[in-house]
Amino acid sequence: MGDQRPDRRRSDEEMARYVRISSLAIVHRAGVGHPGADMSSADILSVLYNGVLRVNAADPADPERDRFICSKSHASAALYSALAARGFLSEEELETYGKPFSRLCTAVSNRLPGVELSTGALGHGLSFAVGAAIAARMDRSPRRVVVMTGDGELQEGSNWEALMLAATQKLANLLLVVDRNRVQKGASTEEINALEPLADKMRAFGWAVREVNGHDTAALRAAFESAPFEPGRPSCVLAATVKGKGVSFMENDLAWHSRKLTDALLSQALEELRRGRA
Repeated sequence: MGDQRPDRRRSDEEMARYVRISSLAIVHRAGVGHPGADMSSADILSVLYNGVLRVNAADPADPERDRFICSKSHASAALYSALAARGFLSEEELETYGKPFSRLCTAVSNRLPGVELSTGALGHGLSFAVGAAIAARMDRSPRRVVVMTGDGELQEGSNWEALMLAATQKLANLLLVVDRNRVQKGASTEEINALEPLADKMRAFGWAVREVNGHDTAALRAAFESAPFEPGRPSCVLAATVKGKGVSFMENDLAWHSRKLTDALLSQALEELRRGRA
């Protein structure tokens, strides 16, 4: 198949601003969602969908497409917005987010072409991705598998089984991106069930690891495009992020895990994002 990546029509920063603005608008309209998670993952998703992932809205079922698994299911509004930017759905359909019978469920749903796996029971996406990477190798396919997890969901034991198997199987076609915002519902990750030293743990499990600023789009792109980092090893990008990034009253505030936006707060958030605070 040739390279499916389209010409990039906007910069990574412009794409991320679009994803943030779009996801806040649709979450506000729906009256439900997880805006803190959407904001922290926006740069990661934007760089991936702005030419890193070999996917094509005109042929979403292409067997040689890259597979992206959004295990961090509560960032659904950001994912759908990134998919809309790539032409997988219209901006009009984004307005149906969270409505009855919509393809845009508030937990990531594969009703929508371009979504590989319905997620929401946290901790399962990485296991699925390991299987997809093994399948790609069995098919002798160049397709890659990328999975994004939240850091809180790494407290699920199934992830560590998947990490061990991926290293044992030498899955160099697998890239794990951790949205490391250090906040989960109710408290910080380190208060609830400490993950640190996370990079050392990943390396001990046989993974090649890079730590980057998850809001530095150039650093994210450099990391994603250089995977695999070591021959015969799966790759992990630990992306240090801020929950609610780009909106002053959301940043690092636990309340914005799943809080509703008032009209006034939405206006303030959109004004900050349009001024380029993100």
